[in-house]
Amino acid sequence: MTTATESPRRNGVDTATLFATIDAVKGQNEIAKFQFRASNTWVSGTHSRSTASDFFGAMQELRHKSDTVVEFDHPEVLVGTDHGPTPVEYLLHAIAACLTAGVANIAAARGVELTKVTSTVTGDIDLLGILGLSDGSVRNGYEQIRVAFAIEGDADEETLRGIVEQSRRRSAVYDVLVNPTPVAIDVTCS
Repeated sequence: MTTATESPRRNGVDTATLFATIDAVKGQNEIAKFQFRASNTWVSGTHSRSTASDFFGAMQELRHKSDTVVEFDHPEVLVGTDHGPTPVEYLLHAIAACLTAGVANIAAARGVELTKVTSTVTGDIDLLGILGLSDGSVRNGYEQIRVAFAIEGDADEETLRGIVEQSRRRSAVYDVLVNPTPVAIDVTCS
């Protein structure tokens, strides 16, 4: 005799594991402490290569299933060789991916089936800051970042907008972008 069981997955999210993880963290806050890492090596000119492999989380050292190598470069118009996106472009992809992951998880937790989620992120930079040509009046980074979501699912507009809003409130990348984060830079010379 075969017994049909309902899949705990919604929008590709294992909701049973999602709720179990939340319960586990509620019971033992220490497992919520994570440290992510980036390892970068200069290749030539503005071209560098980063690898994401290991991280600390759930009170232990962990590794991704496989290393991910990403290329960074500047386009030729910015004196690069265009082997990959600029670092600031990756920042735009990071906020898009973080918000989208949150949307999928939150929708799944609320029982909303998503059929489409796309986003477009734009950021405006004035190179006068980076090039040191502004007497300090122009910042080096983005002046503004805009995220536009298109989302469809089996819920009304208010619910879908609420899911995106909750994702914004819980997004680690959004938090890093809108709140100052101390950055320490150590240098070893040989």
